[in-house]
Amino acid sequence: MKILIKMQRKEADELPPQVPISWVEISSSVSRQYQFEPDGKLSVKMVDDSRPVAQRMVESFLNKFFPSGYPYSVNEGYLRYTQFRALQHFTSAALSVLSTQSLLFAAGLRPTPAQATAVSWILKDGMQHVGKLICSNLGARMDSEPKRWRILADVLYDLGTGLEVMSPLCPHLFLEVAGLGNFAKGMAVVAARATRLPIYSSFAKEGNLSDLFAKGEAISTLFNVLGLGAGIHLASNICSSMQGKLVVAPLLSIIHVYSVCEEMRATPVNTLNPQRTAMIVAEFVKTGKISSPADLRYQEDLVFPERLIEDAGNVKVGRSLHEVVSPSKLRQFKETFHEEKFLLNRGSRWTDMILEHDATGEDALRGWMVAAYASDMERLAREPSTNISQEAYEKMNSVFSPFLAELQAKGWHTDRFLDGTGSRFVF
Repeated sequence: MKILIKMQRKEADELPPQVPISWVEISSSVSRQYQFEPDGKLSVKMVDDSRPVAQRMVESFLNKFFPSGYPYSVNEGYLRYTQFRALQHFTSAALSVLSTQSLLFAAGLRPTPAQATAVSWILKDGMQHVGKLICSNLGARMDSEPKRWRILADVLYDLGTGLEVMSPLCPHLFLEVAGLGNFAKGMAVVAARATRLPIYSSFAKEGNLSDLFAKGEAISTLFNVLGLGAGIHLASNICSSMQGKLVVAPLLSIIHVYSVCEEMRATPVNTLNPQRTAMIVAEFVKTGKISSPADLRYQEDLVFPERLIEDAGNVKVGRSLHEVVSPSKLRQFKETFHEEKFLLNRGSRWTDMILEHDATGEDALRGWMVAAYASDMERLAREPSTNISQEAYEKMNSVFSPFLAELQAKGWHTDRFLDGTGSRFVF
């Protein structure tokens, strides 16, 4: 989300004019104008959109199915690649319908009842595609927290598989139960595939990403085949009855989820997101040391990554500007950090940080350090200081250059800050 802000310039020899502060927030193809009135109230109205309906439909389609910033965010040839990829999946889906029907006929189901069975089976598979479409909107969140979403993918997959295992208990609800199971598995497939690349990238030490990916897929394929063999053996022995399935399936699911949790704990992701940035700053402010991605990996909270860290200033990032800043403080905040690409609003429970649209990991680190130093100074001071933010800012500037150099030497990538779907602004 980008926020465009237009501020009135005041003359030095005049009293501050009571001109409303207004800006426009743009999200996808919807524009809303926000305005702080002189009495402090916030008014919101939809910006008039005079574009043709066809153009709005095209833009809505691009926002849904193409990367953010398209066509400028991708290399040449992406459109042609996407066109033929769509055709490939279309023909593949049509062929799968024919093959499903033929397999059911081969299994002994004759045309009349088989037609209904085939349709039910195809509708069940169709629910998986619905799950994929819904999950595809969460790509930015997966970039920010690939470990969490990878674990969630396997939990969803096990949930879908569990519903399929229990489907014989309610055969009259086959379509509903199996469809819901496939819906969960569809979301799981998208989340697992979307997080695969950042996870493999964290292990690529010599630009050998393709080799890592290929070998990882080879291991997956080998053990998938072995697992299929074990599953066939279990199905013909212990799990030949429903009681056996209800005992073995949960046990396998527990081992499955435990394994993926340990996988993610072992992954040294070296990009900056809110949790990792807070952990880096907290350790530096407290001890003067910086951990490498490999050292920090076992300290990450994989289930609740949004937790606030007190030693890092209890910073919360990603809220909209109009939710955080009052009209009386907007100019003051911008003047305090007029050369920076962040704004800080210190509250009683946490500190809100809002980033400009082109802010990098370095900008986020600077803002986080100011918040951490300010919180530390406030905690140690006997009397509250009105200039505590300025003092914290000066302290940050005095240590930031060597801090950044050591951070990069440890292997951290500071060129980007992955805040998921956080709101950003433009003055």
